[in-house]
Amino acid sequence: MAASNDAGVVVVFDFDKTIIDCDSDNWVVDALGATQRFDELLLHLPWNSAIDAMMGELHSQGKTIDEIAGSIRTAPLSHHVVAAIKAAQALGCELRILSDANAFFIDTVLAHHGLAGYFSEISTNPASVDAGGRLRITPHHDFRHGSCSSHGCALATCPPNMCKHFGVQNSGQGDGGDAARTVRGGGGRDEEAE
Repeated sequence: MAASNDAGVVVVFDFDKTIIDCDSDNWVVDALGATQRFDELLLHLPWNSAIDAMMGELHSQGKTIDEIAGSIRTAPLSHHVVAAIKAAQALGCELRILSDANAFFIDTVLAHHGLAGYFSEISTNPASVDAGGRLRITPHHDFRHGSCSSHGCALATCPPNMCKHFGVQNSGQGDGGDAARTVRGGGGRDEEAE
């Protein structure tokens, strides 16, 4: 269902606080009653490491992947956002997601709302379910081995895990490799190198 990009426009959406009206990590942690523990983990770990550790603790407490999926499916998503996604696709725009959320949460929400086929590319933190049923979330860029050099951005303002400026720059090509106009929806100033 992803558009052929006849319009020559690539629309890049953030996920948290754009497609859904909340932060997906916080939504799941709050829904599963682990807010205080997650806040404690954040005192000692970077965000991505903390959410992965939190998923491990929830798994060890008996929370299943179905319970995690069920909690993210309840995240608020406005019918106006659904309409905007469908309208942009109908106009021939190529739709992508560039988000510091994670693949499991994004894929679960998009599938739940019938939107998965609208996006040609999703750049986010990888996620997988291991053989024991535990959700693993890994960083988009390996920030543990230096600063931003793992993704090629040398700017001091660049977040270590995911440089959205770098991602948006790379989205200036349409599916056919032609130059495309890029429209970015969502994402905060603190998420991208200037």
